[in-house]
Amino acid sequence: MNLSGIRPPAGQVKQRKRVGRGMGSGNGKTSARGHKGQHAGTGFGQKRGFEGGQMPLHRRLPKRGFKNIFKKHFAVINLGRLDKLEGDAFSVDRLIELGAVTKLGAGLKILGTGQLTRAVTVEAHHFSKSALEKIQKAGGTAQVIGAPSV
Repeated sequence: MNLSGIRPPAGQVKQRKRVGRGMGSGNGKTSARGHKGQHAGTGFGQKRGFEGGQMPLHRRLPKRGFKNIFKKHFAVINLGRLDKLEGDAFSVDRLIELGAVTKLGAGLKILGTGQLTRAVTVEAHHFSKSALEKIQKAGGTAQVIGAPSV
């Protein structure tokens, strides 16, 4: 058995409709497009969301809120998560290596949720006030590093 012998189950694959192959096929003459009308001619194309001239749904719905296009998305990690990880020094590279952070975005931010039971050295782009206090209280150090190179 190999990959070249794999076939879909019987009845799974539907044959494509072959239009314009004579009157006996049932899809000859107009090729299943009907007589005249905007859909019948060549080159017909419709915009996404077109509803036959009716006001499209995306225009009928009210606009809501505000989308800040300059918003910075940070990779965040809580102190409770740091406490469970091995080691006593955590840099951005180390956290990526451990799999605690995947997408860095605009930088790494340490948040203060959870408890820190040991002294750790943490390097990050930003720290919340509570995280900074908890790290110092546990006897660790928090080092702020510059913006990531994106």
